Amino acid sequence: MKIRGAVLERIGDPTPYADSTPIVIEDLELAEPGPGELLVRIEAAGLCHSDLSVVDGNRVRPVPMLLGHEAAGRVEQVGPGDSDLRVGQRVVMTFLPRCGQCEGCATDGRTPCIPGSVANNEGELLGGGRRLHDANGPVHHHLGVSGFATHAVVDRRSVVPVDDDVPPEVAAVLGCAVLTGGGALLNSARPGVGDRIMVVGLGGVGMAAVLVAASLRDSLGAEVIAVDTVPEKLTLAKELGATQVYTPAEVAERGIAAEVVVEAAGNVRAFETAVAATAPGGTTVTVGLPNPEARASISPLGLVAQGRSIVGSYLGSAVPARDIPEYVRMWREGRLPVERLVSSRIRLDEINHAMDELAAGHALRQVIIFD
Repeated sequence: MKIRGAVLERIGDPTPYADSTPIVIEDLELAEPGPGELLVRIEAAGLCHSDLSVVDGNRVRPVPMLLGHEAAGRVEQVGPGDSDLRVGQRVVMTFLPRCGQCEGCATDGRTPCIPGSVANNEGELLGGGRRLHDANGPVHHHLGVSGFATHAVVDRRSVVPVDDDVPPEVAAVLGCAVLTGGGALLNSARPGVGDRIMVVGLGGVGMAAVLVAASLRDSLGAEVIAVDTVPEKLTLAKELGATQVYTPAEVAERGIAAEVVVEAAGNVRAFETAVAATAPGGTTVTVGLPNPEARASISPLGLVAQGRSIVGSYLGSAVPARDIPEYVRMWREGRLPVERLVSSRIRLDEINHAMDELAAGHALRQVIIFD
């Protein structure tokens, strides 16, 4: 079938992307879903730094590639064979499919699915191969989703169904920002009663971590400390439940520390700030994705002498089929206002400018809305 989507043709173009236009909106041919696959009509798709990191070259992926990994939509067709999903169901797409059988899947989310990671790196679906073509030949999938398009064919293991009461933009943001930021706390850090929680870097993932941390205040009595360089983000964090807000310089000057510190900025300075602000006996959880060549400077003695830990958390160490229903429950109860993470709603043809906004740190979650 014919679809329309945002295809990244070149990696590493100069900014502003609105001028260099590395992403082109074009018509593509999408094959029908195979066994174990679904055709999904995309309703909403969020822009994340993981998309930007492909555009700017920090995460090398094969091109041409139809971008977008945080999306939600409705099932329009089910591939041959049995399926537990039906046409018309709303689904959340997740960017790391889980085969359920490999060593990675046996860790309850702690490590990624091995076949899923291989497929993502090669720009294929979990079942193998590509379903996208343009006038010049095959087009690669982005993290098994390619959600910046009117439709997508995805592996069943890349989606989680949700009820109709969950709005498309909320459903989309659940699939990456909330899974990653919330999972860093609930799955990786697991704060205890009275633990102070700090979040360094208030993009979509970091602000989602603030939301989830705020939801724990009643049960744990936790202080929620938000850290960023952008005053507007600090103001919003306060509105979303942070009890204290600081710049990184203020954290260093005042010696502010927390038992749980989540680093969600994806750069070396933020990581070093997070480690330095981790209290004795505490845990630093890093979810950001810096350049592969980036290196940080920390004191091993500080870890040993003060009993501190550093934990990496990919996709919030999530098992999406388990975790997304829990976040939906929290949203229904009014404890997780995910819609507050949406900073703007845009059209597909605004994608290059939207990448500029993301790179400049102006945007929280820009969401493409499809008719």
